[in-house]
Amino acid sequence: MPSLYNRVAGQSVDRIAALSDGIFAVAMTLLVLDLRVPAAAAVHSEHDLRRILITLSPRLLVFLMSIMTNGIFWVGQQTQLNYFARSDRNLAWIHIAFLCAITLTPFTTSLLAEFIHYRTALLVYWSNIFLLGLMLYWSWSYATRAHLLVDDLPPEIHPAIIRRIVIAQSLYAAGAALCVISTYWAIAAIILVQLNYAIAPRFCWGLFSLNSPEE
Repeated sequence: MPSLYNRVAGQSVDRIAALSDGIFAVAMTLLVLDLRVPAAAAVHSEHDLRRILITLSPRLLVFLMSIMTNGIFWVGQQTQLNYFARSDRNLAWIHIAFLCAITLTPFTTSLLAEFIHYRTALLVYWSNIFLLGLMLYWSWSYATRAHLLVDDLPPEIHPAIIRRIVIAQSLYAAGAALCVISTYWAIAAIILVQLNYAIAPRFCWGLFSLNSPEE
């Protein structure tokens, strides 16, 4: 039997949302720190500046990919929080674990940007994405079992959220698997998955979104 403290701890969904917003804001801001202005001593002409900017393009690509990663998972978490009637201690710690994975994104982004040709760096980055998806899946599954969801939850929402997480993680895994050919192929595939979820093209709504095509 849980103690009285454990039964009453961590019940505020609003506090989880507030903590999440702060951590997402900091993590997304830290991502840009990996984009450094070229040293003035290395630039003596327009050609030098263009050449240096071209060499920075892989870092810019990984930066934009990570901004989309964090944006997609922020939307995913907020979607779940909108359907939570209340929280409890266990759910609060699940979301703290999720936010811990978010704080890792600046590191995994910097690692991939620095070693973009190496499969290990790509797989570490993908593992970060997988961990984020796993935490969201765990969060929703636990909230469902613990009866923490709103009473008027539409019946189609539960399978839609589960389907979205599973399909997204399957696509991310398939994209990461392309690193056996080239890490650039894997990055391109991951970006395409992210663009699908960020833009939500109408022809994909039936599979990937919470809304029906008619909406």
